[in-house]
Amino acid sequence: FSPLTKVKLINELNEREADLGISETVSWHTEYRDSAWIFIGGFPFELTEGDLICVFSQYGEIVNINLVRDKKTGKSKGFCFICYEDQRSTILAVDNFNGIKIKGRTIRVDHVKNYRPPKDNEDMDDVTKHLREEGCAPKGPTVVPSSSEEEEQCVVPAKKPKKDKKEKKKKKKKEKRKKSRAPSSSPSPPPAVFRLKEEKQDAAYDKYNHKEVPAGQRTRDTERGKGTDRNEDKWRNCEREVDRDKDRRDDYRRQEMDRDKRRREREWDEDRRKDGDNRKREPYRK
Repeated sequence: FSPLTKVKLINELNEREADLGISETVSWHTEYRDSAWIFIGGFPFELTEGDLICVFSQYGEIVNINLVRDKKTGKSKGFCFICYEDQRSTILAVDNFNGIKIKGRTIRVDHVKNYRPPKDNEDMDDVTKHLREEGCAPKGPTVVPSSSEEEEQCVVPAKKPKKDKKEKKKKKKKEKRKKSRAPSSSPSPPPAVFRLKEEKQDAAYDKYNHKEVPAGQRTRDTERGKGTDRNEDKWRNCEREVDRDKDRRDDYRRQEMDRDKRRREREWDEDRRKDGDNRKREPYRK
């Protein structure tokens, strides 16, 4: 993507979030919540570190700045990196400064997830070294801690190891299981006694049960099963007849197409012969 398209995409994202009313926890800025650095690109080459600090310090205190310059000439390359004291200032800077014009040039402002400081410290000036090591934030008055505060800072409550907590949890679970398995001291109530009524046996049931079915007599179930089989055979025969009719129609169509082709070829041959005969009969004209 070109820088201008990236500027448009960031502005479109911000407009959508503003229209939908998306909260800060779901916003696309939360992906960069662990970094206080921003990238600025596309500004005029005449701007210095002081100019950029004056412009971008409107939304927060700037702690560090890295203006990328050419090693041989020392001129600005038109992009830099800025670090804020508060990470929330990066969101304000990206939302408000992205796409603005400085001296007729639109600038791009975006988050930086993993900022890596440059390693070429040999050819740098003392001023740039000081900036990259200590930053450009104003230093407050140094406070000398008292002896009582030092003792409080030194005394740190020892944290209990995680193993002891796990062992305690296991012991509690085991005790609960033992309690659930152990029989209760109170006597359990006697089980309720239910009386079931006995059914009367029908004497005629044994006669019908032991009676054999005579030969040649068909039950209703067998007749129903055979009826369903017959219906399935009928449907299959119908489907076969339909397929045969389709095949016959296709064959008939193919034959008609072949006949039409042959007839056309004959007509073309006759026309060619007639044209050749007419040309021979015509006298030669000068």
